[in-house]
Amino acid sequence: MTAPYSTAVRLFLAEQAWFNALSPEFQARVGNACTVQRGSKGEVLLQSGQPVEGWYAVLTGLVKLQSCTDDGRVSAFLGVPAGEWFGEGSALKSEVRRYEVIALRDTTVMCLPLEHFQALFRQDLTFNQCLVAHLNRRLGQAMAVVEAGRLRSPEQRVALYLSRLFWPGARQLALSQEELGHLAGLARQTVNRALGALEEQGLITLEFGRVTILDEAALTAVALMPPIRRG
Repeated sequence: MTAPYSTAVRLFLAEQAWFNALSPEFQARVGNACTVQRGSKGEVLLQSGQPVEGWYAVLTGLVKLQSCTDDGRVSAFLGVPAGEWFGEGSALKSEVRRYEVIALRDTTVMCLPLEHFQALFRQDLTFNQCLVAHLNRRLGQAMAVVEAGRLRSPEQRVALYLSRLFWPGARQLALSQEELGHLAGLARQTVNRALGALEEQGLITLEFGRVTILDEAALTAVALMPPIRRG
């Protein structure tokens, strides 16, 4: 389901430094071009293999980006919470989408159409500075995810996915064990044990559907602890 420029889009764009640097005329043109899509928990919002229509942002909810192999194996490689953009790589290359986007809870996403994304990329310095900063953060996340999948223990992976690398700003996370399991690629029972261990160390507290970070530095230290070498 799609809808035109809405109050939610206006509020989201008003928080973007590059948008505020545009002329009022360009702001109106960009805002009116954006579309909104809503989906329920578990719904595929964007299919893999489809042409990319623009740059996307999560207005409300939470999504995961995942790819599927020919033999049916699923690999979730990124979670995107409300307030964040995703899909810039595909928009820059104008390629078909190589992953699917799944709503982990009832979610609303916004699309900045490809035409406007590319016009901003070609012409606007502030937009490019914001895009480079965003890409740099995504690269850091990607490197951390690759390393976590290969070398880190479940406890370290959970600590990583609670860290500021994935959740800048907010230190009280409205995040269920099921959602955290989807993002970290772990079974819910494994996530439960890892969260219990982190709580016993005094790094977090747990409530139903909520995790509060008590010691950011110690949590980061757990996430980045060198892996144990065997043999």
